[in-house]
Amino acid sequence: MKILITGGNNSKALKLLKAFPGHFILFADYGSVPGMITDNYAFSSIGELNKDSIAHILLNFCITEAVDSIIPLHHFEVEPIAKSAVLFGEYGIDVLLPSLENLHDFLSGEKSSGTNFSIFIKGNCIYTSGEKHNLKTAENLNGVFYSDNNKDFKLFTI
Repeated sequence: MKILITGGNNSKALKLLKAFPGHFILFADYGSVPGMITDNYAFSSIGELNKDSIAHILLNFCITEAVDSIIPLHHFEVEPIAKSAVLFGEYGIDVLLPSLENLHDFLSGEKSSGTNFSIFIKGNCIYTSGEKHNLKTAENLNGVFYSDNNKDFKLFTI
């Protein structure tokens, strides 16, 4: 499976690499990105940032790069991508974000402050970087979340 993680120029994005062994990770960001390809991951430029058409830009990029799943990490990408999740799905691209109806429950006013994160796919925790939490399944969780108290999960953004 090929997974696109946006915010690839940020060190926080690189922490997610260990959560997906056996998958190819494409770290991408806007503007200049160092071109590098390995067996397990690569870095790529999405192009110039245009916040007005972010969902269109990312969908086009996902189609061109044959991406199976997208994890948008930039705070400004989250809502437009959540609104377009059905469209991404029509192209066979899974959006790893909470549903639009639940999205604001998981947004924080600031960027992620926690160092530990957990990754949920359709309610199942597939990875956690810190202390194991009691949550093995959580119906509303889909995406990358941080939590300092293992109760109040917030979306992991940069």
